[in-house]
Amino acid sequence: MTDLDTTCINTLRFLSVDAVEKAKSGHPGLPLGAAPMAYVLWDRFLRHNPADPHWPNRDRFVLSAGHGSALLYSLLHLTGYDLPMEELQRFRQWGSRTPGHPEYGRTPGVEATTGPLGQGFAMGVGMAIAERHLSASSAAAGFPLVDHYTYGIVSDGDLMEGIASEAASLAGTLGLGKLIYLYDDNHISLEGPTEWAFTEDVGHRFESYGWQVVKVTDGNDLAAVEGALRHAQSEKNRPTLICVRTHIGYGSPVQDTREAHGEPLGPVNLRATKEKLGWPLDPTFLVPDEARAHFRNALDRGAAWQKEWESQRDRCRSEHPAEVVAFEAQLRGDRPSGWDSDLPTFRPSDGPMATRDASQKVLQSLVAKLPALVGGAADLSPSTKTLLPGSPDYSSTDGSGRNFHFGVREHAMVAVLNGMALHGGLLPYGGTFLVFSDYARGAIRLAALQGAHVVLVFTHDSIGMGEDGPTHQPIEHLVSLRAIPDLTLFRPADANETVAAWRLAIERHGPSVLALTRQKLPVLDPAAHPIAEGARRGGYVLSDPWSGAPAVVLIATGSEVSLALEAQKQLGIGGIPVRVVSLPSWQVFDEQSASYRDSVLLPGVPKVSVEAGVTLGWTRYVGAEGESVGVNRFGASAPGATVQRELGLTPEHVVEVVRRVLSVSASGAGM
Repeated sequence: MTDLDTTCINTLRFLSVDAVEKAKSGHPGLPLGAAPMAYVLWDRFLRHNPADPHWPNRDRFVLSAGHGSALLYSLLHLTGYDLPMEELQRFRQWGSRTPGHPEYGRTPGVEATTGPLGQGFAMGVGMAIAERHLSASSAAAGFPLVDHYTYGIVSDGDLMEGIASEAASLAGTLGLGKLIYLYDDNHISLEGPTEWAFTEDVGHRFESYGWQVVKVTDGNDLAAVEGALRHAQSEKNRPTLICVRTHIGYGSPVQDTREAHGEPLGPVNLRATKEKLGWPLDPTFLVPDEARAHFRNALDRGAAWQKEWESQRDRCRSEHPAEVVAFEAQLRGDRPSGWDSDLPTFRPSDGPMATRDASQKVLQSLVAKLPALVGGAADLSPSTKTLLPGSPDYSSTDGSGRNFHFGVREHAMVAVLNGMALHGGLLPYGGTFLVFSDYARGAIRLAALQGAHVVLVFTHDSIGMGEDGPTHQPIEHLVSLRAIPDLTLFRPADANETVAAWRLAIERHGPSVLALTRQKLPVLDPAAHPIAEGARRGGYVLSDPWSGAPAVVLIATGSEVSLALEAQKQLGIGGIPVRVVSLPSWQVFDEQSASYRDSVLLPGVPKVSVEAGVTLGWTRYVGAEGESVGVNRFGASAPGATVQRELGLTPEHVVEVVRRVLSVSASGAGM
């Protein structure tokens, strides 16, 4: 280790520690212990251009141990990203670009929102999958424009989380040879020594997953870290875990203790740490000139790498002009012209049809038009109908495949989809049963938080699935998913609304959920109802009474829309004029103008909602005087029609509730 190396590493350490100390909040332990291996990676291996954080062929770096964010911000600042010193000095403060855990889209150079442990690990797997797929696709076409590594720093806590085990197993199965993780093996977690709860042989575990495992016994040995990274790069068919023995809070009086994890060192310990490591006590946020000059070499290196790549791209474009232009558009996330021109339109004569089957037909129409579209399911493709016809499987021997088999790993599946989307160039989707969204909730939440453009196809969306019983019948899941900000949920009423839902999910920014039925539903007549345009607005008037102004508005979603239409008929025969509103997406409907929403829901007119789920939240539409027909208990094992009847999801029960609401409304008006 040269004197310059030591200065650069200590610059990283103390920029990070000073940021934590100024904020009086944060995690100094990881930066103190992991700075040497981060320095080696960023200084000698990571191919990136700080002047263009979105250069498509950059290496990806994911700090899965997101609590060590101060180290990442120090690296970004020093290497020349648009992250000025003032932002490091505003660490963890309102409106800063240096939040407590890394946030994608807030800080230049941050590739993923991390912090919940294990999520970054799994997203990195997704990025490596995307790199390999795009590399194979472009190489097969004769213009290899994607060729980079995915690196990460992971912690003991990451590797304890189940999602990391799921993702690691998948990565080993798929043979992701360009995925390299540095494991900050410091033997300390927030509570205390990891041996209290984590005594397994991590290396052997990862070897059993199909990973190459390399060990570095001293995290301060730069030559050993460099050698391990070069060895990792030489392995083409297995991901690599480099286990680096580090010391949390290195050089501080609280080294190797839990106190170093998530608490500022405090003035006394900070002084002692700087003295021990030979760092000036003042000024704070010190960057020696020689360290800044060395780190800023990343700008020249990055510019040269990008220029070389752009020259290669231009040569490819001269040989394959149309293909390269289309591929570049795909990398940017642009959709091809006419991508939706062949989307199907369904007629009543085509039904009845489960919305999962309609979704499959949509995928069939998109497979040739949207090369970015890739996906699969968590071992449920025959049930979720999520395989792309005529496309090969993505495997350890075929990176060009568009069909993915994620295994029974719902949580890792969604996080991997997030990583694929964040990488760029792909529009990934994944399927499972709606009830199993519980297993994936952490990753779903992060998809929304970082605006990852993924489509989640959640089928078997109600008690209508029947005999599998309450363990497989979602009850609280619709409202639970609607509660996540920036997540768009669609529950289409029929095949044509399913087409509209897919179109919106592809067009909108951020994640979408499609809640689809297993049971068959009537196909609504698009010639008689404004389905395509109405569904695009999240909610619309599906059917008005034959004559007269509506006395009541029935609002329904999904499979209960046809039920509401039948109730409308029965009430009409009884002389009660009813409007039926289909509301496939609360989120999209709420984005419409107040005048449009009022034109649909008719303020002052009594309302009743119908949905096969808990009724929590429906008062926003039906008001305090309205009622909601739903399922506020767990389901039961029986044929679907029986379960629906026994739990009150029938036209007759809806008619009864409507009459009660009108009776109460009439008595209230007469008071």
